[in-house]
Amino acid sequence: MDLVRHLRYFLAVAEELHFGRAAHRLGMAQPPLSQRIQRLERELGVRLFDRSARTVALTDGGRLLLAEARDLVERAERLRALAGQVARGEVGTLRAGILPDLGGGAIGALVSAFRQRCAGVELELHEITTAEQQCELAQRRLDVGILRHPFDVHSGLSMGAVLVRELEVVLPVGHRLAERDEIGLAELGGGLVLFPRAAAPAWYDELLTGCARHGFTPGEVHPAGNPDFAAGLVLAGTAVALDDGALAARHPGLRSRPLRGGPLVQRTSPVWPADRRTAATDAFAAAVAEVLGAAGMRQATLPAGSALHPRPVSEFWV
Repeated sequence: MDLVRHLRYFLAVAEELHFGRAAHRLGMAQPPLSQRIQRLERELGVRLFDRSARTVALTDGGRLLLAEARDLVERAERLRALAGQVARGEVGTLRAGILPDLGGGAIGALVSAFRQRCAGVELELHEITTAEQQCELAQRRLDVGILRHPFDVHSGLSMGAVLVRELEVVLPVGHRLAERDEIGLAELGGGLVLFPRAAAPAWYDELLTGCARHGFTPGEVHPAGNPDFAAGLVLAGTAVALDDGALAARHPGLRSRPLRGGPLVQRTSPVWPADRRTAATDAFAAAVAEVLGAAGMRQATLPAGSALHPRPVSEFWV
């Protein structure tokens, strides 16, 4: 027997003290209602109503059980409402992957923008690379993430806006090209500081392929997972780097210059498992688009059916 449903029948009759009116209120016929009240009485072992041809009254047992019955029904309704909120992603915890290079200001703005959209959900942040995020999303240990393209969108992931920014070259202040308004990739020489390939193999390969396509083949690639270490290598004059301008902004001994023709493009998207879209994942995706858009990234417009990466896609720190 569904006890909560039968208690709802009991409450309706107790409040109306009339089986006909209670049945109408419940949207059912009177005979089935009478049968269900009788079944509840058998289940509880207590007579709930005194019935006569003209009146219905609560028994002493019915009056004693009324408050408890009302409390149980209300708690069941609260439980059902809470379960619905959890299923829709309106409460609970959202586990989010955050790229290591996102920056403190962007992270703070992202948390704030998310809370404005989804105040009932706690945002639990994990600083991990794109490659690690893809694994964690596949294993359902993350609910959402922020990935840099290229990545396999057919691996059970859905994504939000594609946010685009052209990369620049980072040079020491005394470099022969440091005062140019823009620099061609073919004018560069020597080494290149780059994130470790294991962090994002597809991005790493895209970046080197894009450099080679435009005339720059580094003599040596220096792996650097930490931006400050990368800045040190560039300051030492051993190599140049590629990023969105953030590295030079943090280190006064560096200059960031645009690449002629914008040959290398950084693309970023919020992602989540395709079968786990909720109000919280939508709020996170909207917050990412807002925060990264305010940081200078533009939203790409891709025609229906177009390739996801029509241009070489590259980035710096992952």
